[in-house]
Amino acid sequence: MRKHALAATLLLMLASSAALADAPPKPTGTALKVGSVAPDFTLQYFDGNDLKKISLHDFRGKKNVMVGFYIFAFTGG
Repeated sequence: MRKHALAATLLLMLASSAALADAPPKPTGTALKVGSVAPDFTLQYFDGNDLKKISLHDFRGKKNVMVGFYIFAFTGG
């Protein structure tokens, strides 16, 4: 009986530690409102040959920029 209780306790501890590891990060409070100016950011993109960096400040005042995020794009998931 003691072995079963020990095994159950260990399984519970393992399951709870795995659940905590997969917990989503807490929001930082930097949500943007519609029409507000986006903060500067830098992303990496692949141009077919090399991985390059591109920043929002490269376009500020020159062009309108739209950023789209496609969750699971090209991942097969």
